[in-house]
Amino acid sequence: MSQIALRTAQPVPVSRLMNPARVWLDLWRHRDLIRQFTVREVAQKYRGTQLGLLWAILQPLMTLAVFTFVFNAVFEVTWPDGNASRAAYVVTVFTGMMVFALFAETVSSAPVIVLNRPNLVTRAVFPIEVLVCASVGSAVFVALISTGLILIATALLLGTVPWTAVLIPVVLLPVVLLSLGLSWFLASLGVFLRDIRPVVTVLVTQVLYFMTPIFYPIERVPAAFRAYLYWNPMTQIVQDARRVLIWGRLPDWRGWAIVLVLSIIIMQLGYAWFMKSRRGFADVL
Repeated sequence: MSQIALRTAQPVPVSRLMNPARVWLDLWRHRDLIRQFTVREVAQKYRGTQLGLLWAILQPLMTLAVFTFVFNAVFEVTWPDGNASRAAYVVTVFTGMMVFALFAETVSSAPVIVLNRPNLVTRAVFPIEVLVCASVGSAVFVALISTGLILIATALLLGTVPWTAVLIPVVLLPVVLLSLGLSWFLASLGVFLRDIRPVVTVLVTQVLYFMTPIFYPIERVPAAFRAYLYWNPMTQIVQDARRVLIWGRLPDWRGWAIVLVLSIIIMQLGYAWFMKSRRGFADVL
């Protein structure tokens, strides 16, 4: 274990935990440890396979290839917004899946992040909050690869890549912060309530997945129910990702700002909850 991992993580006052600047300063202090565990998390996903990290490219590439065949050669499906072609439908759906996967992968696995590493919990000097950061960092790594494939597919299938694609890091910032906050909360809750993981899996992969306009345009949702979909922050993020990556439009800055503020608040609360409840982890594990 590196010397960074041996830095003491003393109990933190509530006033400090509720200070947003302190959260970023704490994470910055452990930046090297976060980087180390993120690399380890990525490598662990493909450990034991013959192709190793190459699967990080092959898996989304095979998904994109299957989508291209099904929606171009089998179904005559078009997307009413943007470029109304079957090729556009492929990259439009794949973009929505990429953004949602970034969120779902981290949140679904969060309840067992602490449970799977009891040896680190018993070390009072280890900052276990970085485990959540590493999980999110691993998902971001996969999302970046998928984004590169989306840009290649957009160039090949639609003939051009919009300049607005450079804004994708800005668009994805809220989902990264949202994933951090919810994962900290669920990682703590998972220590005390072991049944939380299947509940979260059902809510995220089944309920929230279909309540996010991934396979269907939100314009086709009846007006009476459309407003409720925007209560789901993933709706705004998915729509903005499509605007900048495919349709060559700027994000809906007002909606983006609202989701960003909400994500920051959730991140702050999730971090505070995790840091206060971590004192009881060793007793339960």
